[in-house]
Amino acid sequence: MAGPQAVVIGAGIGGLTSAAALHRDGWEVTVLERAPSLEPVGAGIAMAPNAQRALDTLGVGDAIRAMAAFQGEGGLRTPSGRWLSRSSGEAAAERFGGPVVIAHRSAVIGLLASLLPDGCLHTSSPATLTDPGDGGRPARVTTADGKELEADLVIAADGIHSRTRQRLFPAHPRPAYAGFTSWRFNAPAPKEPFLPSETWGRGAIFGTVPLPDGRFYCYATAAVPEGGRAEHGDERAELLRRFGGWHPPVPELISSVTTGEVLRHDVHTMAALLPAHHRGRTVLLGDAAHAMAPNLGQGACQAIEDAIVLAHHLRTLPG
Repeated sequence: MAGPQAVVIGAGIGGLTSAAALHRDGWEVTVLERAPSLEPVGAGIAMAPNAQRALDTLGVGDAIRAMAAFQGEGGLRTPSGRWLSRSSGEAAAERFGGPVVIAHRSAVIGLLASLLPDGCLHTSSPATLTDPGDGGRPARVTTADGKELEADLVIAADGIHSRTRQRLFPAHPRPAYAGFTSWRFNAPAPKEPFLPSETWGRGAIFGTVPLPDGRFYCYATAAVPEGGRAEHGDERAELLRRFGGWHPPVPELISSVTTGEVLRHDVHTMAALLPAHHRGRTVLLGDAAHAMAPNLGQGACQAIEDAIVLAHHLRTLPG
């Protein structure tokens, strides 16, 4: 006998986690992703203890820990290199019940996708919610080729600029610019060993985090007007202009990559809380529901928690 039907819009970390959790519980799941593939999917990602514990329920928490680098000693610095504060991964683990582990985002995506049955994940498949459904009728999703899918549940994990959220709550304010843009890239280890840090300058931040393959995940932010881009599209040159005079190894890390390896995105957050995270048979998940700034280090972690908690509550519903 066929199980209940679920359609997941978006194959990011939250969407894949929710699909895997529902599949484990006997749901028939269809995942629709507008991108042509799951690659590239960003640079590095921090998996805090709460996300690891949530993934333990799917049996992959240890796999995440095994593929990741653990944060060791580090801290906050000024652009000249002076330390403002020092800490360690051990201290964080003692406070939060476990270490923060750093992994390649693509590796996490690949692991989660491997939990799904063949044929349920469709790339190059933008989808539109046409009916959120209710207690008496299914939800409906239309694909770009005009195919209509009926579902007992639609999970909208389609990101901060979620079209599904706009469909459910058309009068709600859209996400607002947080006042800063961000850059991300993975760089080879510099010649001289160094302690990873986050460096705070005037209206700008540059951070380094070790990756399991010996490279470093680097991120930077700057308070700039929304929508700006580097001259001639050269974001590497823009990073060198802004951070090239900062303490070693910041300039070396930037110089070690090509401009094509640098990702730049303006940061947006929810301008106001939604009145609900669901309507009818459709539920919002992750950034679509509660987008937050990256300095919290909880965007993907909260999406994972959303997915696991949603699956738990669905198991406890009568019938």
